[in-house]
Amino acid sequence: MNTFIDDEQDSKLVLSATRGELSAQALVALARGAAMVLHIRRFVDPSTCALLAQRAEHLGYSSYLNVPSVRRIGMAYYETEGKPDLIDSYFDSASQHLSDFRRACAPFCSPIDTLRCTLDEIWPCGARLQSLGGRKMFVGLSRSVEPGATFLAHHDIFSEDAPGQPEATSLSAQFGANIYLQMPGAGGSLLMWKDEIAPATFNKMRGDHYGIPIDRLGPPDVRVRPAPGDLLIFNARKMHAVSPGTGRSRLALSCFVGYRGESNPLSFWS
Repeated sequence: MNTFIDDEQDSKLVLSATRGELSAQALVALARGAAMVLHIRRFVDPSTCALLAQRAEHLGYSSYLNVPSVRRIGMAYYETEGKPDLIDSYFDSASQHLSDFRRACAPFCSPIDTLRCTLDEIWPCGARLQSLGGRKMFVGLSRSVEPGATFLAHHDIFSEDAPGQPEATSLSAQFGANIYLQMPGAGGSLLMWKDEIAPATFNKMRGDHYGIPIDRLGPPDVRVRPAPGDLLIFNARKMHAVSPGTGRSRLALSCFVGYRGESNPLSFWS
């Protein structure tokens, strides 16, 4: 039985549960549009998150190549922008980034590894690391949004980042998954809008920026503020943003989850 209950903030669009209640049925509901966000409370123990947040800071964050206002550990495929040298750099560094973060987490398990195992266990056809052009992709980006910074509204579409690649065009849904290690004193909420924007329209609206200012889209349809240790899985093809926080950085581990229907495995990448 699906034990998810409605989140108190957005009763029809956000489903809330504990880690043990995460189910394949909930992921199908997300893929079919019955919900926009799955809010898994205390997916990781908050005291463990506090320790891992400190260790992530010691590893050192650097700015996205194409989004300098946001810092990360690891490299997102989105940063490659189809440039062969950057694509090679992404794949060449993938295993090293995975190993570095696992070592930083020891003797604890990396929360991203916990997520991968959990979804592999609950999904009937399992889940696996995404490959692209015969090469294994990186998964487990560690991301920091500084106090006062607004993560602009954007969507994530694998086929736009990897045009013409069958592994990307075969998706029927794309989820974002964030595990929160640290939250600001106030703010830092995930904001989402129901209406999807076609890529060509989005590119025109954003101009030279990676996203669209929040105030241009009107009030969000979903606003979820996670606590440290929470996991949010959401429809990444919908427009989403992060409200500015105060006091300290918003630290999260993130990846994408690819959905190709109930009879196929899920896949992971960053």
